[in-house]
Amino acid sequence: MRKPIAVRSLYGHVMHELGQRIVSGKVKPGEVLPREETLAESLQVSRTALREALKVLSAKGLIESRTGVGARVLEKHLWNQLDADVLAWRCASMPTDDFVDKLVEMREVVEPAAAASAARRRTAEQLAAIDTAFRAMDAAQTLDEWTAADLQFHDAVLRATGNELLQSLFSVIETALGTFFTLSARTASNFKYSLPHHQKVLEAIRRKQPEVARKAMQSMIADSQANLQQSRGRARKKAGA
Repeated sequence: MRKPIAVRSLYGHVMHELGQRIVSGKVKPGEVLPREETLAESLQVSRTALREALKVLSAKGLIESRTGVGARVLEKHLWNQLDADVLAWRCASMPTDDFVDKLVEMREVVEPAAAASAARRRTAEQLAAIDTAFRAMDAAQTLDEWTAADLQFHDAVLRATGNELLQSLFSVIETALGTFFTLSARTASNFKYSLPHHQKVLEAIRRKQPEVARKAMQSMIADSQANLQQSRGRARKKAGA
C-alpha cells in the first residue's frame, strides 16, 4: 500500500522504462526480453542495475525469469493490477475505454458503500475534512485544482468510514482515480458540473443519512460515466465525419 516508486535511482529509471513498455503493449505478453547484456547496453545501464529492475518487475507479476530462457512477459491476468506503479503506467499511456469502464465498476462497488458507512460513523473532524475538500472544489479555478480537491473529497469520505482497509485502498488507486476525475471533468462543458452531486453526498453525511449518501454517490458515479460515454460518442462521430 504505497505510492509509485520515485524515479531517483538508476534501477528505478530502468524499472519504469521497462514497465511502461510492457504495460503500454510495446512489449507483449509471451515475448522474451533481449538477453541481459544486450538489454543493459541498449538502456545504457550496468547489468547490476538491470537485474535489480527485473527483480522488481517480477515481484509486480509483469515478468518471470528462467535460467537459459531469460525474462518473459507474463499474461495480463497475472499482473498485480492494483500495484501503484502498474496503475500509474496504465494511466500514463492514455487509459483505454475498457480500463476506464473497469475503474467505474470498481467505484460502483466501493464508493456508495463507503459513503453510507461515512454517514453512520463520521466524527466532527472527519466531516470538517469532507467539507473543506468540497469548499476547495467550489473555489477551484483550474482543472488541476479541481482534480486535487476532488481526490481530497473522496479520500476524506473513505477516511470517515473508520475502515483502515478502505483507506489503504484509496492510497493504491489514487493515481487511477485522479486520471478518471481529470478525464471526466475535461470532457464536460464545465469542469465543475458534478459539484451538486458532491454537495448531496456531503449533506447526507452531515445529516447522518446512510441510504441518502449511498444513492447520492451512486448518482454521482452514474452521471460521470454518462458524461464520458457522451464524449466517446462525439469523438466517434468526429472520427467518422
